[in-house]
Amino acid sequence: MNRRLGLFLLLLLTACATSSIPKREHERAAAYAQLSPEMRALVDQGQIKVGMPADAVYIAWGPPAQVLQNETQAGASTVWLYEGGWLEETRYWSRRSLLNDYQPRTYVRAEVVFSNGVVSEWHTLPQPSQ
Repeated sequence: MNRRLGLFLLLLLTACATSSIPKREHERAAAYAQLSPEMRALVDQGQIKVGMPADAVYIAWGPPAQVLQNETQAGASTVWLYEGGWLEETRYWSRRSLLNDYQPRTYVRAEVVFSNGVVSEWHTLPQPSQ
């Protein structure tokens, strides 16, 4: 795959992974209207905080890549996992020319834990070293 195609795919992955906050606000207008002014301001900036309802997190960060259910003695919780990604470049020789190949790589970049429908904790995780 040539470098230009690799960059195009990276942009495509980025565009598909994120949609705009205003679009999600419109999609969940009733839930957005019920947020406090402080939470609306955070959501508008793409930020989340402990105590936010799931709809606010959805509007701020978009849909999760995975949803996990968990139960401990403390009770049940739901975990939303968000993924990040990059294209990993591999260079190799073919006949007398240097070629590049790109493979998509993903990782869990954030997790949000909900208890009783609100954020009880959240974490961002670093991108693995390439």
